Amino acid sequence: MAVTVKVSASLRCRCVILLLSVIVSVAFPEQPTIYLVLMEGEPILFHHGAGLLKGERSDPNSEAYRAHAKHLEDSHDQLLQNTIEVGSYKKLYSFKHIINGFAVHTTPSQAKKLELAEGVKLVEEDRGVKLMTTYTPEFLELPMGVWSQEGGDTHAGEDLVIGVIDTGIDPMHPSFAYDPLKPYTSNPHRFSGDCQTGPRFPASSCNGKIISARYFSAGAQSITLNTSKDFLSPFDAAGHGSHVASIAAGNYGVSVVVNSFLYGYASGMAPRARIAVYKAVFPSIGTMADVVAAIDQAVLDQVDIISLSIGPNSPPEDKPIFLNVFDISMLFAQRAGVFVVQAAGNQGPTPSSIESYSPWVVGVAACNIDRSFPGKIVLGDGQNINGVGLSGPTFGNWLLQYKLVLAKDAVKESGTFPMTPQYVEECQYPEALDPTLVLGSIVICTFSAGFSNGTSTLSAIIDTATELGFMGFVLTANPLYGDYIAEPVPFVVPGIMIPKVADAQILLQYYEQWTSRDPTGRVTKYNGRAAIGEGRVASFQGRAPSVSRFSSRGPDIIDSSRRNLADVLKPDILAPGHLIWAAWSPTSISEPLLNGYNFALLSGTSMATPHVAGVAALIKQHNPSWTPSMIASAISTTASRYDNYGEPIMAEGFNISSLYPSTPFDFGAGLINPKRALDPGLVFTSAGFEDYVEFLCSLPNTNLSLVEAVTGRLCNHSLAHPSDLNLPSITISRLVTSQVVRRSVKNIESKPETYVSAVLHPNGVEVSVNPSQFTIDSQGTQDMEITISVTQALNSFSFGEIVLTGTLDHIVRIPLSVLTVPM
Repeated sequence: MAVTVKVSASLRCRCVILLLSVIVSVAFPEQPTIYLVLMEGEPILFHHGAGLLKGERSDPNSEAYRAHAKHLEDSHDQLLQNTIEVGSYKKLYSFKHIINGFAVHTTPSQAKKLELAEGVKLVEEDRGVKLMTTYTPEFLELPMGVWSQEGGDTHAGEDLVIGVIDTGIDPMHPSFAYDPLKPYTSNPHRFSGDCQTGPRFPASSCNGKIISARYFSAGAQSITLNTSKDFLSPFDAAGHGSHVASIAAGNYGVSVVVNSFLYGYASGMAPRARIAVYKAVFPSIGTMADVVAAIDQAVLDQVDIISLSIGPNSPPEDKPIFLNVFDISMLFAQRAGVFVVQAAGNQGPTPSSIESYSPWVVGVAACNIDRSFPGKIVLGDGQNINGVGLSGPTFGNWLLQYKLVLAKDAVKESGTFPMTPQYVEECQYPEALDPTLVLGSIVICTFSAGFSNGTSTLSAIIDTATELGFMGFVLTANPLYGDYIAEPVPFVVPGIMIPKVADAQILLQYYEQWTSRDPTGRVTKYNGRAAIGEGRVASFQGRAPSVSRFSSRGPDIIDSSRRNLADVLKPDILAPGHLIWAAWSPTSISEPLLNGYNFALLSGTSMATPHVAGVAALIKQHNPSWTPSMIASAISTTASRYDNYGEPIMAEGFNISSLYPSTPFDFGAGLINPKRALDPGLVFTSAGFEDYVEFLCSLPNTNLSLVEAVTGRLCNHSLAHPSDLNLPSITISRLVTSQVVRRSVKNIESKPETYVSAVLHPNGVEVSVNPSQFTIDSQGTQDMEITISVTQALNSFSFGEIVLTGTLDHIVRIPLSVLTVPM
C-alpha cells in the first residue's frame, strides 16, 4: 500500500535551510578565537575570607593567598570541563588577583555554552590591541621645579615602580643601565616582581633599574606567533616598549646619538623610578587576553603606576563601553590603589574618536613642543624651500650644488619592470633607474599611489639612493594627492621631504625651467642644481603646545554607535607626544627605517602617556598617601590652558597648514603642569570604587544586572545623574532646562584656606556655584552645588570653566562642557 505524505512549503523551507546549514558547517568549520570570561566570586585582592584586610596588599607567599588562588583556578577548570566539549578548547590564563575569570581559546558555539553556564557573569570576544604610536623635561620645567623639590635628578622618582605594559624592553640600552656610582639603597616597599628570562634577555637584565620583567604570550601563541621575531622573553624586538619606558623613567642625561650625530641628552620624567616590564604585545600580534593577564600580574606585583600606551582595536559592539573586561580590569587596578594612565588614541581629529573611555583611567592626549628640526633645499637660483628630514647636508652644503634629476626622467628606456608609480616616480626599485643619470645627483622622488596606499616606504628610497649612489633625494608632494604629513626621521643619506604641494611646485617649476628636452620630451641636459641643507639642528621657537592632529578627540561615548555620549570629559590631560626622542631597540622589527638605531624620534599618544606616568610617580613620591583619584585630580585642576604665547591652546585639524581654537574635547583639562600638581590646594577625593559603581548604575539604558555582575555590587544606590560623579571636571551631554551638579573637595594643605569662585560661562548657559565663597580647614572637606541652566538651546557643546582662587595662592580649575538642547 502506497502512502503519500504531504509536506508544507514552510516545512520544506526549514528542511532546506537545515540541510544548507549542515553543508556550510561541514565545508566551513568554526574558527576558534579567544574569549575573556568573568565569573562570580571575589578575586584574591578583595576576598576578605582569604585573610586580606581592606587597605592591605596581598602577599602571594601567604597560605591564604595560595589557597584562594588554587580555589579560583580549580573553579575555572571545572567550569570548562563541565560545560564545553573535551578537546574543543584551551585555557590560556586564569585571572585571579583583581578579577575572577579566565581566557580561553575555543569556537563561538562553545563560547555560547559558557554564556549560559551557572556562575558566569560575562563572556567577551577578544578584540585585539594596538600600539598608540629628550627635551620634554625642560619643556615641562622639571629640572628647576619638581626635581629640585625631590633632591634633584638623582632622587626624582626614588622607590616608585612604574609598570609598563607594552612590547617589552631592551635591557642593554643605556637608558636602563645600572649605575654603580648611584646605587639603589633597597627594593621598593612590598614590591614582589620576578625576572623571566629567554632569548636576548638573560637574568642579568633585571639590574635594579629594570626591577622585574615578565612576558605574556598565551593569547598570541593561540592565534599566530613568529618566533623568529616574536621572542618569547621580555626582550623588545619592536622598540615601542623601550621608547615609552625611557620617557617615563629612563636614566638621566643619556646621550642621544644617531648616525654619529649628537642630538642632545634624554631623561625620563622620573629618572630614579624603577621599571617593571610586562610584555604583552608582539611584533606580529597583540591580544587583549595577554594585556589583561599583564594588568592582573602588575597589580599583584604591587606596582605604583601602570602605563598603557596601547588600547583595543575597536570598542565592544554588544555592551556599554565601560563594561568590557579590559576597562573593568583597569577599574579593579584603580580600586587596588594603582594609578592607571592610558593613551587617548591616534584617531584624531575626528570627534568622538577617543579610545580611552573610563573615568577611572587618565586618558592622555598629545601635543607638540617648541622644538622642531627644520630642513631646506637650496636651488641654483638662490631660492630656499623648507622641508623635513633628519639628515646631514650634501657635501659642501649650498656652496657646492649638485645636478637635479626627476626620477621619471631617469627611468630606463627598456626594462622588465612594470610602469607603475612605485617604479617610475617613487624611487622604490633601483633596477628601474638609469644609474649613469642618478649617480652623484639629487633625485626628486614623488609622493604617489604607493605612498598613498601604504605600499611604498622611505626605507626603500634610502636603499635605492644607497645602491645607486644618489648624492641626496627629495620626496615631493603630488598635486593629485595633496599635501602629505611628514615626520622627521634619520636618513643615512642627505634627504628632505617636501610635504606641501605649493612648495613642491616651486621646486618642479625650477627644474623644468633649467631642464632641456627634445621634441619627444626626453631630457637632453640637466641644468638644474640644488643642495640639501643641514636638517639635524633643533630650532626652539614657534607656538607650543598645540594639540596634535592625530590625537583622538572627545566627547566620550557610551557605546560603539558613538551616538550616545557619556557625561565624562575625555581626554583628561594633554602631554608632549610629538617628535619625542627616546630609547629604541636596534632590532626594530616593525620599523626597518630605524633598524640599528638606539634612539628614535616618534609621535603619538603612546609618547604622551608615559610623560603622565612619570609625573604621577613624582607626585606619589611627594605625597605617598595619595590615592589614584587624588593624583588624577591634582594633575587636572592645575593644568594650563595657555601656550607659550600666553594665548589659549590651539589644535591641528584636517588642514595641516592651520590651527583652530581647541576645546576640552581636544586637550582635556589642559597641558600637564608638574610643579603645580605637587601642590594643588584642593583635590576631588571621593571618586573611589563604590562611586564608580554608582556612576555605572546611573548610566541611561544600562543593563543593571550586567553592572552588578561585573562589579560584584548591587545597584541599590545610583547617582542622581552620571555627571554627579565627583570628577575634577563637569560634562553634561544633554541639558534641557537646568541641572544641579554636586562636587566635593578636600583641603590637603596644612593650613585653612579661603576660596572664591568665578565662572567662565559656556555659551547658552548660566552657571552658579553654591557656596560661592568658603573657608576650608586643613584636611577638611567642602561640598558644592553647581546649578547649570540653559539660556539658549544651541544643539551643540559649549565650554567654560569654574575657577576657585585661594588666599594661599592656589588656583583650582574645573572645565565645563555642556550640550544644550531644546525642550
